[in-house]
Amino acid sequence: MDGIWRLNQTTMKDQERETPRINRDQIVTIGDLELFKKSLVDELKILVQSVAGNGEKKWLRSSEVRKMLGISTGTLQNFRINRLLPFVRINKLIYYKYEDVEKMLSQKK
Repeated sequence: MDGIWRLNQTTMKDQERETPRINRDQIVTIGDLELFKKSLVDELKILVQSVAGNGEKKWLRSSEVRKMLGISTGTLQNFRINRLLPFVRINKLIYYKYEDVEKMLSQKK
């Protein structure tokens, strides 16, 4: 039984070494805040670049699709009814994948 207690005690000491403790009296310097800001901005840039990809939106709204294809609202509705253009409905809004619209645009030419 004593061996189990020692094992738990060493595990707790290891965890304490890994995560630094922050006391309420600890002082945060301007340099600390600047480092935090820089790392946060760098991480946000990476996140935005990974989401944006090559600058194209992944999902388009109906008005954007109509502009791209040069079609009317009724024609777009017919595309949905006849399942010519896949879509996703979220609440009352309809979204189309950019790749699907590009595919239809290339077929139109």
